[in-house]
Parts: sequence; structure tokens; C-alpha cells
Amino acid sequence: MNIDLVDQDLYRRDGAPHDQLAWLRANSPVHWHQGDAEREWPGFWAVTKHADVVQVSRRSDLFSSSRKLALFNEVPEDQRALQRLMMLNQDPPEHTRRRSLVNRGFTPRMMGALEGHIRDICHELVDEAKGRGSVDFVRDIAAPLPLYVICELLGAPVEDRDKIFNWSNQMIGAEDPDYAADPSEGPNAAMEVYAYANALAAERRQHPREDIVTKLIMPDAAGETLTEEEFDLFVLLLVVAGNETTRNAASGGMLAFFEHPEQWRRLVGDPALARTAADEIVRWVSPVNLFRRTATADTTIGGQEVKEDDKIVVFYSSANRDEDVFADPGTFDIGRDPNPHIGFGGGGAHFCLGNHLAKLELRVLFEVLAERLPNLAQAGPARRLRSNFINGIKDLPVTLA
Repeated sequence: MNIDLVDQDLYRRDGAPHDQLAWLRANSPVHWHQGDAEREWPGFWAVTKHADVVQVSRRSDLFSSSRKLALFNEVPEDQRALQRLMMLNQDPPEHTRRRSLVNRGFTPRMMGALEGHIRDICHELVDEAKGRGSVDFVRDIAAPLPLYVICELLGAPVEDRDKIFNWSNQMIGAEDPDYAADPSEGPNAAMEVYAYANALAAERRQHPREDIVTKLIMPDAAGETLTEEEFDLFVLLLVVAGNETTRNAASGGMLAFFEHPEQWRRLVGDPALARTAADEIVRWVSPVNLFRRTATADTTIGGQEVKEDDKIVVFYSSANRDEDVFADPGTFDIGRDPNPHIGFGGGGAHFCLGNHLAKLELRVLFEVLAERLPNLAQAGPARRLRSNFINGIKDLPVTLA
């Protein structure tokens, strides 16, 4: 089989290349993937089995997020220093320090306190959509929900959600002509987020509130706090990760229900299934397709020898369909339990900080949709994002009658 796990047009056309990934799991689970000099990326080890993705995820000492950063594209060394201030691109102990500070705003108790607010947002979005009859599920339902929640977390005006939406699109959609026609748009959007974060922090120093910004700029019990650059990069990460993952899980989940109408009927008949459905949606969609690590020493993954400085790429979309872990992995089953998916990462230092919040948003959203829009129907083709990183959907027309 011809293996190309990088072609972004493939992802835009078909979503994650599940046929290739299934072949790799069966025949070459730690596979040497040829590089491309023209596109300026070297060859890499494609890791596709659940157990191997978990191994790489949990061994930050052997598989670094910092040495050459965590995203697929290569970044020149002179640009890596700033990127290493972001938790995504750190290894312990630096990552441990940062995460302990940021954790203050993301405890399960604090996330649980948001449930009523999230439910209100979902009902408001449904009210607005019902008044129009037909809407785009992405722009009118899936995207606004996490944007409203991010504004709530930051204590930012709700009116800022459109700015945050556009910044996120420009950064994540850098290879998609609908979002970033000019290569400078992504970096420019990041600079605007930094300026926005600085303004938020300055305002909270003058007028503290009960929000995550105030918690992060104030010293903890040990006197530790985030530096200005660290805080700016945290807001950048929140704007992207807190928005894109939930938005695309919700959109991909709704598309999965359209493609599996018997599962939608199950949910409508028993909205309490939204609790297990949230995890199944994350498994099925795998909103983040891949992350990159760099081997810090000669070692092995699943019996395959790899060398120090080799590029390692883990594919969550593949691990979440691993036949050795999931019964009938190609079946979308909203009652699946247990469901040991790794849609929030394979554990270890970089397990998703916002996983409780993301599952809460998905659960409440689909409870509300099942209760109030039982006849929700697809009204046109879904258009996918041109990205091998985010399994994203740009448009999903629906009718609500």
C-alpha cells in the first residue's frame, strides 16, 4: 500500500486516512515514513498502535516535546526558544512547574461549577437556531459553545468571541485557503492574541476577579506565578486548544450521528446516553490527529529500534481504532463502556488539561440537542479542513424542523 499520512488534501477530502492506518497497525505499526525535501520535512516513525502511542506519551524522558517541539512542521532552532515557553513544547520538570500553576484554574470542581452556564448557552444557541430553521452547525452551534466558555473562563466580553474564532481559524487553518490566504496571517493572529492577553492581564492586576486570568497572574502559595510571556502563550494555547478540539468534536460527532441515524435515535430516546456518547465522539472523531516527539536516546517502540533525534509522530486517529483495544472499532457506539480512547492524549505529562471541560461541553450539548431538536437533519455536504493536524469540519448545513 502507498503510505502518505501527511497529504493535507487527503484529509480535506476524506478525513483521517483510516485505510492506511489500519494497514499500518496490521503490518508495520512503527513505520518509517519517507520525508519530503520539497515540503521541508524529514522522514519519521509513524506510531499507530494504542499501546505504542501510550508508551511514547508517557515517557517524556525518551520522547521529548521540547527538543524539536510538538507540532509536525519543522521550526528553525532560532525560533524554538519562544515556542518552548508554551506547555505544549515543554518536558518535565519545566512542564510540571507550569502545569501545576495552570491547574489552579482547571480543577474538576471548577469545571463542574460551569455546567449550568454551559447548559444555558446550549439552550440559547438552540433558541437562536430554531428561529432561523436552517443553519450551519459549525458556525451557529459547535463553534460558539467553546467560544462562550472561553470568554467565561477569561472573564472576557462575550462580544470578543468572533475575534477569538477568527484568530483560531487563522492559526490552525494556515494550510487552508478559506482561512489563511496569506502565510503571514497565522503569525499575525498569534501576535494579536498576545496583545489581547497582555491587556487582559493588565486589567486584572488593577481589578481582580473570580476568573482564570486572575488566578494565573497572582502568586500561588509558594509565591510562583507565570511570567508575561508564559501567560501570553497560555492564552494562545487556550484559544486554540480550548476552541478547536471541542468545536471539531461536536461537529464531527453530529456528522457521525447523521451517518449512523440509529445512534441518534438511541440518544433521542435516552438523552442520559450523552455521558458515554461524549467519550465515543472523541474516540470516533479524534479531533487532534497527531503530535510529534523527538527521541532523546537510542531506544525501542513496540520492538522497533529508533535512534536518538529521530522524529516520532503518534497518530491518535489510529490508536483510537486499534482492534486490540476496542471491540468493533469501526462501529460508532454511543453506549461504548469502557472506552479507553486516547483522544485527550495517551497519558503522561501532556494529558489534556481541559479534558473534563471538553467532555462536559459535549455531554451537555448533545443532551440539549437530543431533547430539543430530535428531528435535526443534514441539509448538505460537510466540508473538511485542509489539515493533517486537526480533524476539522468547516461547514455542516442542517435543518431543524
